[in-house]
Amino acid sequence: TSHLQQAATFVQQAAGQALEPATLDKALQAIARGFDRVNGGWGGAPKFPQPMTLEFLLRRYTQTGDAQTRSMIDHTLQAMARGGLYDQLGGGFHRYSTDARWLVPHFEKMLYDNSQLARVYLHAWQALSDPFYRRIAVEILDYVLREMTHPAGGFYSTQDADSEGLEGKFFLWTVSDIRSILGDEAILFNDVYGLTAAGNFREAHLPPGQNILSVTKSIAEVAKTNGLTPGVLDVMLAEARQKLFDAREQRVKPGRDEKVLAAWNGLMLAAFAEAARDASLGERAAVYRAAAERNADFIVS
Repeated sequence: TSHLQQAATFVQQAAGQALEPATLDKALQAIARGFDRVNGGWGGAPKFPQPMTLEFLLRRYTQTGDAQTRSMIDHTLQAMARGGLYDQLGGGFHRYSTDARWLVPHFEKMLYDNSQLARVYLHAWQALSDPFYRRIAVEILDYVLREMTHPAGGFYSTQDADSEGLEGKFFLWTVSDIRSILGDEAILFNDVYGLTAAGNFREAHLPPGQNILSVTKSIAEVAKTNGLTPGVLDVMLAEARQKLFDAREQRVKPGRDEKVLAAWNGLMLAAFAEAARDASLGERAAVYRAAAERNADFIVS
C-alpha cells in the first residue's frame, strides 16, 4: 500500500510538468546507476528480463551513439541469451532467473515475455548489426510457432515449469546423456555449454549431476584451444544442438496453458509483424507474415 501511495504521489507531482529532453537523460542516468556491471541486467536474485528498459536504451543509443549505453545493451542481451534463462536447444526465454547471473531459471515460459524479448532482439539486430541477436529473435519466434500456436492462429499463454511432477526435468542433462547422443563431440559441446559430472542444478527429487545448458566459454576460445576455426565449431555446435533437441522431443513435455488472451496475442502479433518486415530474415520473414495475418484474422473473428 505504501508503495502504491508513493507512486500515486509521484504521478500527481509530475502531472503538471512539461516533458523535456532532460527527462530522458535523467532516466538514462538512473538506469545506469542500477546496472549490474558483472552479470548484466538490473537488480539481484530473483532477476527478471526488462525488455522495456532495453528498448529505451536501444532508442537512446541510436540517438546518441553513447558507448556506455551500448555496453549496457550488449552485456545484458548477451548474458541473458547465453545463460540458463534461455532455452539453448528449443529457443524461448524462461520466466526469470532465481540467481543474479541468469543461470538457474524458473522454467515456466510466458507468451508475453517472449513476445517482448523477440522484439528486443530483433531491434538490437537492426540497430547494432550483430547476427547473434538476429539468431535469438528467429529462435524465439520459431519456438512460438512450434509450441505456442493454435492451429487456427491464436497464441497460447504459458508452458509449465514442471514435467512429470518435477521442476525443470524436461530441460536438464547429465554428462552421460550428452555422451550417449553426441559421442566424441560431447567433449567440445560440454566445454562450451559448461556441463560437468557434478552438475549445476540440484533438486532433492532428481538424481545428482543435472545440468542446465548455458554458454560458459566463447566459441572463439574453445575453437582456438582445439585447433578449429570459429566457423567450423559454430556449425558443429548447431548440429549438436539439433541432435539434442530431437532427443529431448521424446521426453514428456511440460504442460501448457492454452488460454488465448487478446492482450498477450497483440504483443506477439506485433513481434511477428515487425519480423515480417525485415528482409534480412529471408524466407522466415514470409513465414512470420503468414503467422501475423493468421493471428490477426483469428483475433478479429
